[in-house]
Amino acid sequence: MEKYIKYVKENFLTPEQYILSKFEEHEVILLGEDHAVKDTLDLAISLIPQLYQSGVYNFGMEFGASEDQADLDRLITSEEYDETEARRLLFNYNVRWAYKEYADIYKAAWKLNKSLRKGERKFRILNLSYMYNWEGYSGMRTPTSLKKVFHKGNILAFRANLVEREILAKGEKLLVLTGTPHAYTKFKFPVVDSNADEFYSLQGGGFGNRLHEKFGSRIFNILIHQPAIHINTLLPHATKGIKTIETVMERLDYQPVGFDLMNTVMGDIPDDGYNSIPYENFTLKEVSDGYIFTKPLRRMQGCTVDYEYLKGKNFEEVQSNWPDKDWTPIPENEKAYWKEIEDYVDLRERYYTE
Repeated sequence: MEKYIKYVKENFLTPEQYILSKFEEHEVILLGEDHAVKDTLDLAISLIPQLYQSGVYNFGMEFGASEDQADLDRLITSEEYDETEARRLLFNYNVRWAYKEYADIYKAAWKLNKSLRKGERKFRILNLSYMYNWEGYSGMRTPTSLKKVFHKGNILAFRANLVEREILAKGEKLLVLTGTPHAYTKFKFPVVDSNADEFYSLQGGGFGNRLHEKFGSRIFNILIHQPAIHINTLLPHATKGIKTIETVMERLDYQPVGFDLMNTVMGDIPDDGYNSIPYENFTLKEVSDGYIFTKPLRRMQGCTVDYEYLKGKNFEEVQSNWPDKDWTPIPENEKAYWKEIEDYVDLRERYYTE
């Protein structure tokens, strides 16, 4: 334990300092988030003016449709900020994403752009997804049904191609906030495969995988502190590696910090979560290049529910566009809708951390 504490002390950087430092050698940084955690979104919001000052003018969001890019550009460069329009843009991508802090990213970009002098380059938020077609989706995932939902093709390929076209081909830099599995670059996720000798196969082809395979070290990924997945229950869990990090950070008064996993003792921390299945001696460096600690799991907060999110909306539109019906049933009414939204950000219930 002492070697880990020593390393963090001697190489201490705040999360903001750590992320910004990585743009000295890399062009696209993927932040792997567990969705709707307020502490993570607050970090992202605080980074926006600092990114601009460091010459990084783009922030990529998984939760946004490319069809709305022009409208989003107008929103964050307008004279007055329009909360209703911000909600509309998020709703267009995901009818259940009623979490204030995601819209607050838009507002932070607007505030930054508002402060700039005439003629100065504007900061941009890049929507990385497109509008899926959930209408008529039964909840059964087949190649035919998925082609109807993801009518513009594989969403992970879509995102990688968009980043290549809008950022890498133009010599730009980009910070991306995306779900943890999408941020994996070199790591391939084990999936159950009853025909395989060890009953699993390794699944690549993710957003980060595709970028890294084509652009190598131009891409860097960072895992934000969160539960891992229990190897047997598949539930969020404080696995061995997560507990080690929290023990280290307790000794350092839980100061938020960012550090490398590749080629450091921190990356040698062993873990026993689901991701360890393909390995005899699994360590944290297998899943990520870097790591950010914000808070211990028990102190984390879910995002703030935006109870204005459905204002002016027809609830039938919510139901017909409800995503991933096989994961979460369509709510029967608004009361059931808000319960689902609230339950998701109840981290005491969502995280099994013992």
